[in-house]
Amino acid sequence: MRSDWRRFAGVRMLVAGLGVVGAAVLMPLAGGGTAGAAEKVVLGGGSGITIDGDAHCTLTAIGTDVRGDLIGFTSAHCGGPGALVAPESDEALVVGEMVAGNEALDYAVIRFDPALVTPTNNVEGFVIDGLGPDPAFGQVACKLGRTTGQSCGVTWGPGQDPGTIVNQVCGAPGDSGAPVTVNNKLVGMIHGAYSDALPTCVVKFIPLHTPAVTMSFNTQLADITAKNRPGTGFRPIGT
Repeated sequence: MRSDWRRFAGVRMLVAGLGVVGAAVLMPLAGGGTAGAAEKVVLGGGSGITIDGDAHCTLTAIGTDVRGDLIGFTSAHCGGPGALVAPESDEALVVGEMVAGNEALDYAVIRFDPALVTPTNNVEGFVIDGLGPDPAFGQVACKLGRTTGQSCGVTWGPGQDPGTIVNQVCGAPGDSGAPVTVNNKLVGMIHGAYSDALPTCVVKFIPLHTPAVTMSFNTQLADITAKNRPGTGFRPIGT
């Protein structure tokens, strides 16, 4: 029987099947107010965010696009265009809005208010210092999610669906959108996990857990650029 994490979040989520080595089930990992005068909130890849005061997800990265806007990303199954974004630390403080997305490639583009957000490329020691190519088999990838924190594991290769990669990092509800890096270069965002035949996130001693499915950030950016959407020409902050 399929295990389904949708009951943990009050948003519609995309559920897609993947097959790597054997048949498996993919499960998404999803989990305003009006901003007044307040100190800027610090946000970066790995920060917890709340969408429409309901879904808890993870910010993939933050930076600027060719228009000079302050842009971030997370999973499309966390919310769609028009959804309001707040930091998890202050869910009443709306600091951005989702302005574009693609359910098939599971990305949502967020335009942040620079008067309310201080962008960073280092969250809890997890650094994003640029963009990298899709990881190859055997490369070690790492992720930082608002639910399960940081974990690393080998890359198994592409998934069955376009734009997907399978990594032995772990994930749980709320980690959707979490940045995946190789050598501190952003290569993807957490999309979902396989069935719970194995524990979801057991990493203290050995990575004995179901792999995570990562969406290729290069594939997502290519779609954004082809459609001239907000986020075109994205550069992570500090690069």
